[in-house]
Amino acid sequence: MNKIAAVGITKHGSALARRLGNALPGVDPFYPVKFSRGDEEEKGVTMFEGSVRKQVPVLFEQYDGIIMIVSIGAVVRLISPHIKDKKTDPAVVVIDDKGEFVISVLSGHLGGANALTHQVAELLQATPVITTASEAQQTIPVDILGRSFGWTLEDYDHVIPASAAVVNEEPLVIVQQSGEKDWWTYDRPLPSHMTVTSSLEEAADMGVNTALVITHRTLSIEEKEKLPETQIIYRPKVIHLGIGCNRGTEAEEIEAVISETLAKLKLSRLSVKQVSTIDLKKDEEGLLQVCEDNNWPFHYYPPEELNKAPLRNPSDVVYKYTGAYGVSEPAAILSSGNENLLLEKEKSGNVTISVAIQEQFE
Repeated sequence: MNKIAAVGITKHGSALARRLGNALPGVDPFYPVKFSRGDEEEKGVTMFEGSVRKQVPVLFEQYDGIIMIVSIGAVVRLISPHIKDKKTDPAVVVIDDKGEFVISVLSGHLGGANALTHQVAELLQATPVITTASEAQQTIPVDILGRSFGWTLEDYDHVIPASAAVVNEEPLVIVQQSGEKDWWTYDRPLPSHMTVTSSLEEAADMGVNTALVITHRTLSIEEKEKLPETQIIYRPKVIHLGIGCNRGTEAEEIEAVISETLAKLKLSRLSVKQVSTIDLKKDEEGLLQVCEDNNWPFHYYPPEELNKAPLRNPSDVVYKYTGAYGVSEPAAILSSGNENLLLEKEKSGNVTISVAIQEQFE
């Protein structure tokens, strides 16, 4: 969360809002003008007159999280006209006027209200109240599994039935083919109704109704049809693209080469972690545009660093012009930490591309 509002409407609530604003980065206090202390401008406090109801539309539009020091019944009435979708609604957390309880109310998982509740409760030495079934049972939160590692969901179509299977302790399979292994964060063994495998074939033969699949690979229609009907696909960030290109290469050409390469290798673009190149290309407009359009991190290495990577295809010609014996291959190797390239350098028009997969973390 980048922006959080702390809203009080009483004398004690306003003091709590100020306290949160002082203690937590990114928190903006809001409270009525009548509780002004004279230093609000300096403290970044927004004061308002009249009902807090008038502030709610702005809070929903401008903030990632809203902490309301207001009774929970009043909060439910205040926010209900503005609730749209769990993927876009801000986190809403409620604190009682004495600061004894911190309650996660809206967008607990995806919006981060549960995490914010724990953070605020620890600060205030209050009791966190979280009613999300997966957290209460200390089990897998289906909609945010791996989010701390940067994993993304391919889609949300089966989140509800998959979550029900988890909390109702129905047999399910977790297929992990890549990504971080330490996604189970509780101090107890994985529940017995969950089985972990790396094999889609094994998962297909288990006779369960739910599969959580963690993979960077695109699955064929046939593979998906063999899996349980309820399936969630998580995309860990493990694909590293090494790119070389001629000066002035258009973004459209670079994008086309990347898309064609990922499709040929049956890789999901949602699993791309980083695009890397030589520092001579750090200002290459087409390459920068592609990374910006896809929200991919961009990294570049000096020639002497690239030359430290083991190369199967060193080029004296490339060295003559860049000072490095290769660009795409060593960039992918250094970025991923994996010397075994999935794709050695492949030239297409003005673009050269190499692909490496980051090895799984234990």
